[in-house]
Amino acid sequence: MSPRIHPDTGKPVKEVHLAAHFPGVNSTTVWSDPASGSQIDFASFEHFARTAERGRFDYLFLAEGLRLREHRGRIHDLDVVGRPNTLAVLAAIAAVTERIGLVGTLSSTFNEPYELARQLQTLDLLSGGRAGWNVVTSSDAFTGANFRRGGFLDHADRYTRAGEFIDVAREVWDSWAPAALVADRRSGRFLADDALIRIDHHGPQFDVTGYGTLPRSPQGHPVIVQAGDSAEGRELAAAKAEIVFSLHSEFDDGRAFYADVKSRLASYGRERDDLKILPAVTFVLGDTAEDAAERSREIALQQVSPQTAIAFLEQVWGRDLSAYDPDGPLPEIDPDTSGISVTRGRVRHGADPLETARRWRELAARDGLSIRDLAIRVSSRHSFVGTPQHVAAEIDRYVQGDAADGFVVVGHLTPGGLDEFTDRVIPELQERGVFRTEYPEGATLRDLLGVRPPARVPALTP
Repeated sequence: MSPRIHPDTGKPVKEVHLAAHFPGVNSTTVWSDPASGSQIDFASFEHFARTAERGRFDYLFLAEGLRLREHRGRIHDLDVVGRPNTLAVLAAIAAVTERIGLVGTLSSTFNEPYELARQLQTLDLLSGGRAGWNVVTSSDAFTGANFRRGGFLDHADRYTRAGEFIDVAREVWDSWAPAALVADRRSGRFLADDALIRIDHHGPQFDVTGYGTLPRSPQGHPVIVQAGDSAEGRELAAAKAEIVFSLHSEFDDGRAFYADVKSRLASYGRERDDLKILPAVTFVLGDTAEDAAERSREIALQQVSPQTAIAFLEQVWGRDLSAYDPDGPLPEIDPDTSGISVTRGRVRHGADPLETARRWRELAARDGLSIRDLAIRVSSRHSFVGTPQHVAAEIDRYVQGDAADGFVVVGHLTPGGLDEFTDRVIPELQERGVFRTEYPEGATLRDLLGVRPPARVPALTP
């Protein structure tokens, strides 16, 4: 059967892939809104997961922070503070869902590969092949102070460790052959001959010997997600990952990132569809374009309060700016490079505060932006704003135009921020014929995403 041709591009239709991001890791989440619920009660996670599954999303996604953020010597509580352990939440969600994938953020810097591989494999088995791992490298010594090994790694070393970490995890997942379990009651033989493959890894970062303790899951390996945007991060994604969680949500920027990362795959013996690129996006819906624009402004003002705007600027300026008017102009003084925020500014906005300040001053002067307006523009500008029909058309345009393979959708309320997208945008995508109407029977997360598993060990004959 010949592929269906998209009416707008004249090319074969690409399927849209969607993930649902549980809110609560930055100022996107409006915890002060009366409609906002608990960030901790399991009922919130269950509501969110059931909504995402009802919408036939590929997977839901949980972020994780390993230390509470601080700003000017105080806990930074303008955003949401606190989140239960990711693996525990995902295991609980597995029990109240049936088909949706379960992806969590877990650090390769402050974990050990054998232990984490076993925990992920447990989730994958219990969920029937629905687990995924967002590999993050945890950039700061502030986080490291919570851990026995302490400190942190240089930028390049973090990716070296992450690459070897994934290799060791895959050795653990491959240490049981696909047909290892025999469980023959008559003969009393539980494992096939040569069922287990010994792990004997000795590398710059890790020495691991022995065997994994669990049989293979239906998808073999949990799906690997990676979010690094540096040259090292892009190379790690091309070599090891199956999903890139990207920040490139503008069309032209997305196309450039997409082309760059996809072009790196061939050197690792991988095909173009072996890696899916899913930028994070926010959305605001309205019955008309005008309604949506007005609502977008109202939500942005909730997300960036006057206090949040000043704190946002202080993270780059490294100074106490509490005397400045958030509705006034940017400071004329330059940033203090010694810093004021130990967890956010330098990493979030780049390594050079002086250059960031210069760019922001130019933007503010050009567009007449106050401090608060700038903070909204830089941190809380909504990706897709309009009617459900318009938002669906834009999502389709990005995917068919190779600016993305889909999106990680981020709502602004917990737990109901995904409800409106599921009820109003998903049907429009289905009507366009670019998004599934049902989950395939027995599909693993890999099946939903259409990504091949890494090379497997040969199957055994019991």
